Amino acid sequence: MFDIRQDCPIQSKCRRTGKPSMNEMIESIGNRTISIVLSFLDICMSAVITLSMVFNKKTYNSATFSVLIHQIYYTAVEILPLFIAVSVFLGTLTMGILFQTLKQFGLDQYLGNILVGFAITELSPFVTVLLLALRSSSAINTEIAVMKVNRELDTLKAFQIDAGRYLFLPRILNGMISLVLLNGLFSIILITSGLLFSQLLFGMGLNTYSRLLANSVHLSDSIILAIKCMTFGFFITFIPILSGLRTSYDLTSIPVSVLHGMIRVFIAIISIEVLSLIARFF
Repeated sequence: MFDIRQDCPIQSKCRRTGKPSMNEMIESIGNRTISIVLSFLDICMSAVITLSMVFNKKTYNSATFSVLIHQIYYTAVEILPLFIAVSVFLGTLTMGILFQTLKQFGLDQYLGNILVGFAITELSPFVTVLLLALRSSSAINTEIAVMKVNRELDTLKAFQIDAGRYLFLPRILNGMISLVLLNGLFSIILITSGLLFSQLLFGMGLNTYSRLLANSVHLSDSIILAIKCMTFGFFITFIPILSGLRTSYDLTSIPVSVLHGMIRVFIAIISIEVLSLIARFF
């Protein structure tokens, strides 16, 4: 009589060879998918709660602003020499290649649209957020994780000190403000490089160049750029904080927390960039 509990030949062979069976593979994929979805929903819910704190006037006091000023100095001011050097190098290189390509293909009439639509709206915030993420996101994640392991967060809670108001909120606001300011600086460098190459390659004067830029700027693109920069700044600080808070009390969990946090940061950057492109063109 046929025994329904008998293993199929494929499952028996998989067990003999040490390979996972089909059921185990499907179960593993399902568990992984559920874990990713739950993690995404958790991040979204935590982001909504944090945003409600950001836009709540009662959240702020003198101590919050004091910490915020120090964070802006560490993030946006100390990085200025390196940021300006990288911006000048990338801006000059990008504008040179872009303008030379336009000249070769006779696309002079699209110069303003490409400069505003690509260089300022897409390239500038993307490079800025990458530089800030590499410098600040990992530092914030490590800082919060170390505080968690050393039980400093528990100490703040024992003394009834709101860590969200004095630790987390200033860092999130700092990310949003710093990214907007540094993106503006990078855009100015790009525009200056564009003026230089427009004079060298096209013999274009300042008035013509300014008029070309003004005619290429649209209100919708400006709004999307501002929202994208603030969203970038929010998530490159919010995700490292959340990752640091999820660190266990083991010292060896700190590098794992930073690694996972940075992976989520770069996934968020790519996702925001894709969504902004969809919003612009569709």
